[in-house]
Amino acid sequence: MMYIKHELNEMYDVQQLLKQFNIFVYFGDQEADCILMQSELKDLFDSGMLEREDYIRAAAIVRQRLNLIKQEK
Repeated sequence: MMYIKHELNEMYDVQQLLKQFNIFVYFGDQEADCILMQSELKDLFDSGMLEREDYIRAAAIVRQRLNLIKQEK
């Protein structure tokens, strides 16, 4: 599989990154979406399919969004 590099600046970019691997995350619950995205990103990184810098950036974006969601509750 060829890895296509994306600019990772927001959640949409993380979703597009996951789509490269045929991973589509949507439960309708933003918190659950973020938790699953974190898991999927880690699995991709651990399997060597995701570069370290992209994993770190994508995980930070998802973590930031998850923290924001939790603060709003």
